[in-house]
Amino acid sequence: MKDSFNDLTYEELLNKREELKKKHMDSRFSKVLGHVESPIEVRTVRRQITRLNTIIHEYSLGIRKA
Repeated sequence: MKDSFNDLTYEELLNKREELKKKHMDSRFSKVLGHVESPIEVRTVRRQITRLNTIIHEYSLGIRKA
């Protein structure tokens, strides 16, 4: 999963981040209601969002080139 983020374009990274944020919100909501399929999923999705945010920030700093 880590390597697949490196292959995405800037726009794809933004779209993937929004998709994962929605998934994270749904997982957290399910967790509060008490019927989560996989409790580790919340942590995994949160870490993926963080990885994406790091890559997006690198683009904004000019460390990564499009």
